[in-house]
Amino acid sequence: MKKSDDIFDIVSQIIDNEANAIIGLKPLIDENFKKTVEMILENKGNLIFSGIGKSAIIAQKIAATMNSTGTTSVFMHAADAIHGDLGIVRDEDIVVILSKSGETPEVKVLVPLIKLRGNKIVAIVGKRQSFLASQADFVLDVTVPDEAIPNSLAPTCSTTAQLVMGDALALTLMYCRGFSADDFAKFHPGGALGKQLYLKVKDLYPSNEKPEVGVNDNLTQVIIEMTRKRLGAAVVTDGEQILGIITDGDLRRMLMRHPDIERVKAAEIMTPNPKTIDEDDLVVNALHRMRHNSITQLPVTANGRYVGVIHLHDILKEGIF
Repeated sequence: MKKSDDIFDIVSQIIDNEANAIIGLKPLIDENFKKTVEMILENKGNLIFSGIGKSAIIAQKIAATMNSTGTTSVFMHAADAIHGDLGIVRDEDIVVILSKSGETPEVKVLVPLIKLRGNKIVAIVGKRQSFLASQADFVLDVTVPDEAIPNSLAPTCSTTAQLVMGDALALTLMYCRGFSADDFAKFHPGGALGKQLYLKVKDLYPSNEKPEVGVNDNLTQVIIEMTRKRLGAAVVTDGEQILGIITDGDLRRMLMRHPDIERVKAAEIMTPNPKTIDEDDLVVNALHRMRHNSITQLPVTANGRYVGVIHLHDILKEGIF
């Protein structure tokens, strides 16, 4: 049994081995990759990803990445394919098969069936001299010298290489299609990631009160407005345009400067020309602005008019960090 002191050395070596496997893919990229991308871009059907064992798991993940970046894809387990699931494949589909050896029995049965149907085959394979590579229309070589563990007891570097090649293919297709952040948002409407791409300020601020005072309002009026609206701030306006903002911090600093607080007006303690955000702007941009300026609320405008306040807590409640 290894000593616990050896753990850091072991994990460091494993990470180095996996990193080297990824770097080793660069010289393996050839015309096959370019032609595969061009074929997929011109194709009207889906991509069908398949594999067996650990390669099947990686195939499933790559298919999911393709779907979220603009290339419609389906996962088909190689073992299930030869027992009925081959019906998933349509005439215009391209089949992408992942395999380290390219020699597994299920793959050897599946490949001739796909070729009989006339579908194009792309092999993501770790052995150029293999059955799968010899039968495929295009080969994406993911050969690795060794696995990350002694005696190659389990797929490690090989599956990492498959995953990176799949990501490279998916993202290259995404760039070639001109897939935008708006397109991405359509496929990710749920969760924090989706919200960053579509949730707008106007979706949140209306749930808040609208704290507002005039330039000549006295300190008592300011404090009452801030207390009632419970946002830790009051926006100073001329009725429509924003002139300034008064925060809890402004009140504390004012008490240190003005002993005669009864005569203090809003105009004397406000921060003029505060940071604001338009109601049509994204919530994630409001968050960035708050962080950059170390503030917790932003007055919201619509066509230049003051309409409300968005608070940091509103954003955090939505799971956007």
